[in-house]
Amino acid sequence: MTLKVGVIGTGMIGQDHIRRLTQVLSGAVVTGVTDIDLERAASAAPMGAQVFDTPQALIGSDEVEAVVICSWGPAHEEQLLTCIAAGKPVFCEKPLVTSAEAALRVMEAEVAFGRRLVQVGFMRRFDADYRRLKAVIDGGTLGLPLMYKSVHRNASVPAGLYTSDMPLNDTLVHDADISRWLLNDEVAEVEVRLPRRSRQGCDLRDPHIVLLHMVSGVIVDVEISVNIAYGYDIRGEASCERGVAALPNRPATVISDAHGIRQAIPEDWRERFLEAYDQEFREWIVAASDGTATGPSTWDGYAATLVGDAALRAVASGVREPISLIEKPALYGPPVARAA
Repeated sequence: MTLKVGVIGTGMIGQDHIRRLTQVLSGAVVTGVTDIDLERAASAAPMGAQVFDTPQALIGSDEVEAVVICSWGPAHEEQLLTCIAAGKPVFCEKPLVTSAEAALRVMEAEVAFGRRLVQVGFMRRFDADYRRLKAVIDGGTLGLPLMYKSVHRNASVPAGLYTSDMPLNDTLVHDADISRWLLNDEVAEVEVRLPRRSRQGCDLRDPHIVLLHMVSGVIVDVEISVNIAYGYDIRGEASCERGVAALPNRPATVISDAHGIRQAIPEDWRERFLEAYDQEFREWIVAASDGTATGPSTWDGYAATLVGDAALRAVASGVREPISLIEKPALYGPPVARAA
């Protein structure tokens, strides 16, 4: 059986997912596309795919069995709710939605439907290095995790399009989600500190240090630098009771020549997480073909949204800002233990 997929949003990430679904992976075919720019949608559409005038028409089509949402964040809530009402599995690029209230509405609709349909595009969970790191932490050979260091560095971000709030309400969601997943924990409080401002970003507030105070007592130290100039550098290190476990540098190849010993740095997220994007879609196709979803859930999107909101409050207040989660619905698994 081949899953018939419709793609909403044909910008950079939408086009990359269309390429992935049509040229890299098996088990799916793109049968429909739509975008606010219909000319761009037509240009991105693979042979045989229909260009729909609206997301609602695409979702309602009998030629679309599952949906990939790559539109801009404020449009996600309506599109997710339409997919749930139609009973169609949906992969939604982050952010899930742009407010906690919207996340709760999507969650309420999915819980009422009675089956998971939504997977959120937190691709780091599908990266082989992160999965190995989680296996070490879960295995317990190093004892309990005490601290986690997460580094998120971009060579640059688009001037005029990337604002000073975005490190906290856009970039941070990946570090927050991977920390929650690695540690099997929830964020209780968020603290933000601002180091000396980089001259690379003109008037952009950069870099940030974010401290995620987890329910268990673990402290996650997140460094976000979005104009670091030298490349896209993602790091992670768990400090435990009896040792330390860390991500390897990627790519792992070390070059030795007349210029010295050095290691290449990925240029951007596509290079660093190419295989993770492929793997998340492999697993999504399998689940969607069964009419459901696995992987990062609506609950995870909700939790990440609350972290971003708290971080924005913290940078303004200068103090720790608390997070108050609703009781976790059974649809999304057992609640995190509250042990210290």
